Amino acid sequence: MRATFSLGRIAGVRIGVHWSVLVIFVLITLGLAEGRFPQVYPGHAVGLYWVAALVTSLLFFASLLAHELAHAIVARHNGVQVDDIVLWLLGGVARLRSEASDPGAELRIAGVGPLVSLVLGGLFTLCTWLLLIGDAPRLIVEASAWLAAINVLLAVFNSIPAAPLDGGRLLRALLWWRTGDRLRATAGATAAGRVFGWLLVAAGFVLFIATRAFDGLWLALIGWFLITAATAEGREAQMRSVLSGVPVRHAMTPDPVTVPTGLTVAQFLADSRYRYRYSAFPVVTGEAGEVGVTAKAGVTGEAGGAGDAAGLITLERARHTPEDQRESLTVKDVMLPLTDITTAGPDDPLADLLPRMRPGAENRVLVLDDHRLLGIVSSSDISRTVSRLIAAKQHRVDWRDRR
Repeated sequence: MRATFSLGRIAGVRIGVHWSVLVIFVLITLGLAEGRFPQVYPGHAVGLYWVAALVTSLLFFASLLAHELAHAIVARHNGVQVDDIVLWLLGGVARLRSEASDPGAELRIAGVGPLVSLVLGGLFTLCTWLLLIGDAPRLIVEASAWLAAINVLLAVFNSIPAAPLDGGRLLRALLWWRTGDRLRATAGATAAGRVFGWLLVAAGFVLFIATRAFDGLWLALIGWFLITAATAEGREAQMRSVLSGVPVRHAMTPDPVTVPTGLTVAQFLADSRYRYRYSAFPVVTGEAGEVGVTAKAGVTGEAGGAGDAAGLITLERARHTPEDQRESLTVKDVMLPLTDITTAGPDDPLADLLPRMRPGAENRVLVLDDHRLLGIVSSSDISRTVSRLIAAKQHRVDWRDRR
């Protein structure tokens, strides 16, 4: 799940929000403001209900964020790097750059999320009790009670042993501990996730047919999301297994065509080397004149000179530059800076790039040695590497069979 926009960083972890969060935020706020709050606290201004509903919804998403931050913090303590946290339709997900080193670490990372939600549920329950004995307004008491119930429900739901839920990762840790095989453990957890997802889909459709209530369709939608996520998780685990021990340098395109920071957008779009073969190019420090000399010599792979990597420019990004500004703006002005691009070292494990790879021209991975550009990696590069490794493995099996 990829973030639509960023909220910044908390504890050093980048926090993103997927557009689907707006859907659940609106549904929760609407349900509280137009349904639950007026029912338990009737006879008051509509604006008061909406303010209370908005604050309650924000506290709910803060609870989700605390749940995911707990995963991220414990992951770091267990030597697993965290790329970011993304809040989305069904809650949140902490995107881990690598996997836990052993079943114990997997258990700690997965188990802390539901534990935090359960603790928050207990704290909101205590808060509700204190508000009651303190004779606080009924609306505040109801908001606190709702937050207590939803956090406990979140803890229980996430503990179901089915990927991609936290319970699925707990199941994987158990299977991994018992079998010693991480891939088999992942297959078991993802199979459980798909079965659970299909059960939710079936139950949702039965509920909708029986009651004509849209709650059934919502349940089916949740089930479908779980099936999709579990399938993707299982596929990524298989790719990790195939790529185990393979360094990034084996998949990268070495010495890619580069663009200097000093080149104007108009020059970039007019240069034939940048119009046909690729849709994204690494940007290196340098002036436009340096490239012309190199290009005339016929050395396209070193087109940016010996400068350090500075960013990434795509044809689409350049074409979106207003025509009247293309002569004055340089590539440096419109490129994606290096801080916004995924980078890797040539000897980094290729498998660790999988959760960081994204589709699209702007999501290439630059391979650097310090700041010196060595190569570039795209999703298709990884797919070709996987296909090549699978074919080589099958060839070895066939050769042994013929012997």
